Amino acid sequence: MHENKGKIINKSDNIYGLEQFADDCREMGIDLSQKQLLQFEKYYELLIKWNSLMNLTAITEHEEVLKKHFLDSLSIVKTVDMTKIHTLMDVGTGAGFPGIPLKISYPHLKVVLLDSLGKRVKFLNHVTEELGLEDISAIHGRAEDFARQEKYRESFDLCVSRAVANLSSLSEYCIPYTKKNNLFISYKSGKVEEELDAARRAVSLLGGKVEKVCRFMLTDAGERALVVIRKEKSTPKKYPRKAGLPAKEPL
Repeated sequence: MHENKGKIINKSDNIYGLEQFADDCREMGIDLSQKQLLQFEKYYELLIKWNSLMNLTAITEHEEVLKKHFLDSLSIVKTVDMTKIHTLMDVGTGAGFPGIPLKISYPHLKVVLLDSLGKRVKFLNHVTEELGLEDISAIHGRAEDFARQEKYRESFDLCVSRAVANLSSLSEYCIPYTKKNNLFISYKSGKVEEELDAARRAVSLLGGKVEKVCRFMLTDAGERALVVIRKEKSTPKKYPRKAGLPAKEPL
């Protein structure tokens, strides 16, 4: 048995290896319950199990997943008060990052996970069911297509993406989902200045403005940056362009 800042964590509870993770989260202002820690551990187990069948992540060591996927996903709290966010769209979610860690930590969120690969969406649906998460759905398709649907367009308090794409393309994928006066936040690693400069025109065309860039070290996992874009005007109806164009011909 291990005492962790007033909380007792039992080895038999399957979360004995999460003490440091819980401490790191607490330092960011996220106080996870025993139930939430168990959900994170179950998520890890499912990720590793399914990763043997399909390519979900190259990072598989327990401690590395906790830092580089889970903690990284939650680092958005450095830029926005998640208790005031109600609806969240995660574009190009992959194995569920950052959407699922945010949903576990902030159960009040209504979350949509969007991915272009059907096998990953099947995994995401299995995870949300196994973890007992409600008000979260995974949809299969292209960001360009769903952004044109009335149900999703300009319907979210916050749109996020950890997808590996240039910021110009990501802005065209994501800003259309965001309500006016709300945020799109892009997770980036390392230096972003050049990419940011190249994306400013696209961000403006799409109705957004770069509000700030939050740079920080993610424990010992390296340098990170969160690019915060506020949507000041409605996105013109012609954006996003048809599937494939944002990546091939960034604005």
